[in-house]
Amino acid sequence: MLTTTVCAALSAAGLAIAFLTAWRRRFAAATRLAAVALVPVGLAMSGLVGLGGKIGRAVGSWAADLVLKPTVWAGFAVLACAVVLWIIGRAAAARSGSAASRRETRAAEPAAGAPALGASGPPAIRQQPVSGRSASGEGAGKGKGKGKGAEPSEDFSDIEAILKKHGI
Repeated sequence: MLTTTVCAALSAAGLAIAFLTAWRRRFAAATRLAAVALVPVGLAMSGLVGLGGKIGRAVGSWAADLVLKPTVWAGFAVLACAVVLWIIGRAAAARSGSAASRRETRAAEPAAGAPALGASGPPAIRQQPVSGRSASGEGAGKGKGKGKGAEPSEDFSDIEAILKKHGI
């Protein structure tokens, strides 16, 4: 009962200050003050003031137990051990995962050891006639849909540069 009375008095004082602020034509500030002034009575009416008191007492009791009981300290030691184990497990998994990816890369290297594309001249250029016609006699106009297939050496030059940069 006393808590509700104190909250109502705080709200009344806050609303009075908000009224005086509005009287000085500072309406935005008065609106904010009125909103803050209504909080104590709203907390009291909803029962959250009593809940806050119970939470405060529970935290205080826990803090007293923290200082006075060794089992609480042992509990923190167990939690710290769990965190350290979790971190070690994550680090080990990350390390073994990177080693596995290195093994996969090494397994792929012999295939990558073959000559780079276009190093000895692409076979497509050597097989095409100079006139632009294919072996079946079709015109060069039908081959335009293939995009940049006419000069593969230019297509792969950037890929070759990347592969050479990485020593592949």
